[in-house]
This record gives sequence, structure tokens and C-alpha cells, in this order.
Amino acid sequence: MKNKSYIGISLMILVFGIYALPKLVNSISNNDVIKKSKRLDKISSEKKKSSLLKFEKVPEFSFINQDEKTISNKDYANKVYVVEFFFTNCPTICPKMNENMVKIQNVYKDNPNFGIASFSIDPERDSPKILKKYAEVKGATMKNWHFLNGNIDTIYKLSNKGFKLFAGKNTEAEGGFEHSGLFALIDKSGYIRSRTVRKNGFENPIKFYDALDIKQINWLKEDIALLLQE
Repeated sequence: MKNKSYIGISLMILVFGIYALPKLVNSISNNDVIKKSKRLDKISSEKKKSSLLKFEKVPEFSFINQDEKTISNKDYANKVYVVEFFFTNCPTICPKMNENMVKIQNVYKDNPNFGIASFSIDPERDSPKILKKYAEVKGATMKNWHFLNGNIDTIYKLSNKGFKLFAGKNTEAEGGFEHSGLFALIDKSGYIRSRTVRKNGFENPIKFYDALDIKQINWLKEDIALLLQE
């Protein structure tokens, strides 16, 4: 009788094991996978954040925007923002630059911690009234997108020495001015930020983003998202 009892108990344990063990293993496995996934996501996120390079801090500035309001660094404090140097009468690259800037605006227009600063390198012509009309025509609807006008020497100093983005008069150039077709990305603490790009087997740092290259515009969108998380 005892042998039969042991056999019966053994069979019950075996049946229970066959039924319950796979579920237990699956549950443990799923929890491990979820925890591991969360750890990897955290590590990946931290790696992406730290991968963005930090360059010099943007010098202090103060200019008048399209609504004739004074705008300075303080208005961009604790915000991630993109900077460009342009002029409204530009017949070459500026229209495409601002077409791509609008694409960036449309991604982040509802985020109060994002902004855009467009400095005119032809401030004698680009009055606040003209800048306002230009903004309306180009579809610049975001509250934190400021088109800025000020003393021409101050603007050139900010561009050429502050950002190291070339801008200047050139009577032989179309429109009478020359400037780089690049966007600068600024973090919440006021530093220029960018990424490294793998080329020919090497990681090459870039400081600015080509405003005419859709691939680099997409990089810029990604890097804005990273900085907004910091």
C-alpha cells in the first residue's frame, strides 16, 4: 500500500510539474528580459546623451525681434535652441535653410523648452517689420522663434567670433552678402553641441549641421530630442 501511495504522490508531483514549471520558467524569463531591456534602454539613453560633443559657450547677446521686443540669452535660458545667420533678401540658400528650419519647428513647436534664433546679417534692410512679414510668409509660427535685428558689427562679431560661423558683406555675391549655410545647436546651459559622424572608418566630430542636407537635418532633430531630455 505504501508503494502505491508513493507512486500516486509521485504522479501528482510530476503532473503538477509538467503543468506549472513551464509557466514559472516563462514568468522568470519574461521578468529577466523586461529588466534587462530596461537596463539596456537606460544605458543606451545615457550613452546617447554623453555622445554629444560640447563646444564653447554662446556669448551674451541682446537684439530686437520681429515684434520689436528685446531678446537676449536670458530668453533662451534652460531651453534647447537652434541658431542660423541669414538675410531676407537672400536669393540662394536662405529659402531652403528656412524651409528646413520650419520642418524642425513643426516637430517641436508644442515644446516650451525649444526655440529658434534667426539673426539677420543685413539688419539695415531687415527691419522688425520686414522680419515679421518674412516670418509669416515662411510659416514661422512658433512663439519661441525670434528673427533678430541689431547693430551690424555686433551681429558679425557674434557670428564670426562667437559662433565661428562666417558672415560678411560681399558685393560680388548674390544678394550682396556671404554666410555659411549651417545651423548651430545650443543646449539648456548655452553651449554649442553636436555629434561625431563615422566616415572612412573614423569618428569625425562635426560642430554644425548642414542646413541644406536633409540627412543632417534629421540628425539635428534627433540631437534636439536628446538635449531636451537632459
